[in-house]
Amino acid sequence: MCGIFGVYNYYGDVGEFRQRALDLSKKLRHRGPDWSGCIVADNNIVCHERLAIVGVDTGAQPLTNADESIVLTVNGEIYNHKKLEAELKQPSSFKTHSDCE
Repeated sequence: MCGIFGVYNYYGDVGEFRQRALDLSKKLRHRGPDWSGCIVADNNIVCHERLAIVGVDTGAQPLTNADESIVLTVNGEIYNHKKLEAELKQPSSFKTHSDCE
């Protein structure tokens, strides 16, 4: 189980609010004690408290695509992720060994 905290379309100084978002995300840390991550994009903040099950060594979240135009945070497990990866029509370069990417 992971903890996810997000702020969408914040109307104040998002850089200044980042620390408050991290403090609020820490209240979810019991759900994901293995790793904490935070991404600020435009006026949005996504924080993730991770419980590492798959991709323990490299599965830090939130995840982004290569140009960081897409941010993803996931709670759950995709049991057939290796099969799905093998079936991709176009090869992709993955940043992690996680099932979520």
